[in-house]
Amino acid sequence: MTLINDNLLLLRRQEKSFSMSFVTLRRPDDFHVHFREGKLLQTVAPYTAAHFGRALVMPNTSPPVVSASTLSSYRLEIMMACRTYSFEPLMTFKIYPALSAAELKALKLAGAVAGKFYPLGVTTNSGDGVSDLKAITHILLLMEELDLVLCVHAEQPEVSSLSAERLFLKHFYWLVETFPKLKIVVEHVSTAEGVALVESLPPTVGATITVHHLMLTLDDVINDFLHPHLFCKPIPKTTKDKEALLEAAMSGNSKFFFGSDSAPHDRSKKENHQCAAGIFSAPSALACLAKIFEEADSIAALEPFTSEFGAQFYGLPLNESSIYLEQTDEKVPRTIEKLVPLAAGKSLGWRVADDLSAQRTS
Repeated sequence: MTLINDNLLLLRRQEKSFSMSFVTLRRPDDFHVHFREGKLLQTVAPYTAAHFGRALVMPNTSPPVVSASTLSSYRLEIMMACRTYSFEPLMTFKIYPALSAAELKALKLAGAVAGKFYPLGVTTNSGDGVSDLKAITHILLLMEELDLVLCVHAEQPEVSSLSAERLFLKHFYWLVETFPKLKIVVEHVSTAEGVALVESLPPTVGATITVHHLMLTLDDVINDFLHPHLFCKPIPKTTKDKEALLEAAMSGNSKFFFGSDSAPHDRSKKENHQCAAGIFSAPSALACLAKIFEEADSIAALEPFTSEFGAQFYGLPLNESSIYLEQTDEKVPRTIEKLVPLAAGKSLGWRVADDLSAQRTS
């Protein structure tokens, strides 16, 4: 009898150890990613496709995605780069005042799910951005009618980087009042004020949260010396802001969902006197998230944040397959070709398991 009890106890310990070593997630989605174009796209897109069922692809390429034809050709380029994976790119277009009603309808027919608003000059390839939201009122009215989501880079031009998001937030009151049925996403929210605003606005307003804004503050970027591969827009802020983002991501509030804002740049563009803004997080994003949520004893909140809330906001079905996260001492590569990924050279304690094809059974 004692031997049987001892064996049962050992089995229960093994089961507990296994459950703590592996986490099963409904395959997640990334609702904000930059794939760039050409050879760089060929390099980076498969890292997203390997882990995510879908990704919302930003249109600030060079040249930008501004027409049905450019959207279709860009989607094909992405699909070819990711052809060995079961992956769907969700396409967006860049909003500009001269966009015609006919072209907007054509973009919708070509598969666009959202339009991206970039204020003038606030981030990569936004030199042709919009200087006045009211100049695109006619476009937003038609987007509302066509059920296209408005994605907003919420930073005020020509002000301090630390106050740019906070000073832009006032525009959302006008947007919600003027376009009450338009779905609006505050992209890569980075401040406590931004979180509070999204919480206070109607259900038509949501926000993406990046993994790097859950990890970093300004001190991580410019503390003992400048860390160019951690420089991004919007720039990470204070500990108070990071804590607000962490609370929002783990709260179970469906207004907040994952968007990596993975934004790769060649090392030559990061390690120079004019450092490009952007963090290449796609290879390590899920491992970083697992570490963050585990350390907060909130691992159960990871699946809704990454796999449910974004899809629900965009009116998409949930992915049916699953992925596994497993505990490991494996380190993130220091470089991937000429790119430096988030958490380069560090052991995060987690990685996405090699078998990504298991079907969800519960």
